[in-house]
Amino acid sequence: MPLIDDLNRRVASSVRAKLLLLVLAPLLLGLPILITLVIYWANTAYDRLLIIKINGDLTAAQKYFERVTESVGKDLQALANSSRLERRPTDRASLVQFLEHERNTARWDFLNLLDVEGKPLLSARGGTVGDQSAWWVVSEARSGFAKTRVDILTAEQLGAQHPELAERAALALVETKNAAPTDRLAETRGMVIHTAAPVLDAKGTLIGILQAGVLLNRNLEFVDRINDIVYRDGSLPTGSHGTATLFLDDVRISTNVRLFQGERALGTRVSKAVRDRVLGEGTTWLDRAFVVKDWYISAYDPILDSRGTRVGMLYVGYLEAPFREAKIAGLAAIIILFLLISVAGSMLSLAFARRIFKPLERMNDTMQAVQRGDLAARVGAVQSQDEVGHIARDLDGLLDTLARRNAELKEYAEGLDRKVAERTVELERANQSLKDAQRQLVMSEKLAAIGQLTAGVAHEINNPIAVIQGNLDMLRTTLGDAAKPVMGEVRLIDEQVNRVRVIVTKLLQFARPEEFAGYVESVDVNATVADALLLVRHQIHAAAVESLPDMRATRMVEINRNELLQVLINLMVNALQAMPDGGKLSVSSRNWTAADDAEGVEITVADTGTGIAAEHLPRIFDPFFTTKKQQGTGLGLSISFALLERYGGLISVASTPGEGTTFTLQLRCQPKFQAGPAQALPKA
Repeated sequence: MPLIDDLNRRVASSVRAKLLLLVLAPLLLGLPILITLVIYWANTAYDRLLIIKINGDLTAAQKYFERVTESVGKDLQALANSSRLERRPTDRASLVQFLEHERNTARWDFLNLLDVEGKPLLSARGGTVGDQSAWWVVSEARSGFAKTRVDILTAEQLGAQHPELAERAALALVETKNAAPTDRLAETRGMVIHTAAPVLDAKGTLIGILQAGVLLNRNLEFVDRINDIVYRDGSLPTGSHGTATLFLDDVRISTNVRLFQGERALGTRVSKAVRDRVLGEGTTWLDRAFVVKDWYISAYDPILDSRGTRVGMLYVGYLEAPFREAKIAGLAAIIILFLLISVAGSMLSLAFARRIFKPLERMNDTMQAVQRGDLAARVGAVQSQDEVGHIARDLDGLLDTLARRNAELKEYAEGLDRKVAERTVELERANQSLKDAQRQLVMSEKLAAIGQLTAGVAHEINNPIAVIQGNLDMLRTTLGDAAKPVMGEVRLIDEQVNRVRVIVTKLLQFARPEEFAGYVESVDVNATVADALLLVRHQIHAAAVESLPDMRATRMVEINRNELLQVLINLMVNALQAMPDGGKLSVSSRNWTAADDAEGVEITVADTGTGIAAEHLPRIFDPFFTTKKQQGTGLGLSISFALLERYGGLISVASTPGEGTTFTLQLRCQPKFQAGPAQALPKA
């Protein structure tokens, strides 16, 4: 694309564009990623907190439901064991009145006295109930145990107790969004807290059974009480409200969920997704759900009857919208704060970046002017006191020296020409026959003088050129990857320095940088390996590589710690580059004994990467040999080899393509210095 190609050209040719891209990259790339992560984490935490709360709400509702159920059973058992029952009247009419009084006192919807077989004797409300022995609670009472369970009674069974109960249970079904399709028009069954207790005589013999029940259909006091317990005033944010509901199958038979104008949503049905999960699979629903006409954070728990069948659900929930609005407002505030911080940070970074690219631009302009023939061009004063500032000042010094040497050379050449001309005239007067020989001699003398002068100039200018080259090398080494944005300009300085060398003498050639030895000290290799892993930890995480240190060495070695750290980091970085798709980086140390019985330490750095081809293994320690054409210089391993060899140490490699590579470092506790400059390394 033309736009992308133009952008690439600008970045490739301008240090300003590189630094601008470097500064804006976190804003353009990192900020969207950070915002996405914050939104994801906030949503996850938000959902988790809401689910934790609704789970607690459901637990409170279940506890209340269980307490009410137990209370109904305990009240009936208390009546069965009470002296009141022993003193009950004996005639039928009075006994019916007694039962009715007890029913009203305990607020049961029906109360029956059964014989020992479960057949009805009397009903508090005068109902004509049939044989009750098939009910589980009655069967348990016949065995001498008082039991309470939830049971579902048909319309006929409710009407047999009392016609009012059948009327109260009947609900017309209301068409509800997201509910499962159904052909039913009404729900006529009733959900009852069903209890039975044995009546024993003084000898403990069963003489009868008391059976009672509380109808939960339209029991609005019951669900309102649950709602008051679970959602007390102030427990929810402004705008939200809690709800509680009892379901018979998927129909709301008792609820404080509203349809409109305060009307309760009796007869509406739960969504199909909730019905399938809770009643179909028997699991608890803890999630957001559509309730009648809005989204609620909801909890549904199945209700089992005395036979263990899932017959209904207990529900609590609260309106989600206020929580969602609070979450959105919080996220918006965080995003705005991130944006403000990023913009402020980018502006500050740009201000600092100007201190780097301004001197570089001026040096580039100066070198281009010199190349065009303006030998008076100079960088001028720069405020920067870092390496870039030193290079700018050294460049001006180099150009001044070059100008002086050129002037001296020109003056000397002019003087030489005059002398040659004078001698030529004298020789012409003396002997015309020697004219050609004299001309040749003059030319040879001139060339010799120029060569001698050039050698002197080369000697004089070698020091400032070495300073510039040294500072450039130090700049690249110090900045490392951070110098990549300005490598084009740095390379341009290199080229211009080389051009100056060619113009002056053609004698200065590419030379390897001098090696500056450090102090020898007693080094803990385990701590040094740990420091190396710490320094490359970001690259380890970025490459999705697992680091496996195994430090068993107990000896100290005499070596320059920084040089050992340089070798370890170089090997670790090479290993990470060999594992682009992740893997394992194993670093271990152990005590080692050399062939001459000298004590030492052995360090291994192993990866599970691509490995090294067999034909490349013999050359990997050669200077400038590399298989990473776009990344490496081929000096890392050769420098590492030389550093260890200086102390009498060894480095070796074993590799299998496709399986990985292992580098082994063998260090002597007491260094065995090689002959030459390395022999004189001082100790700390």
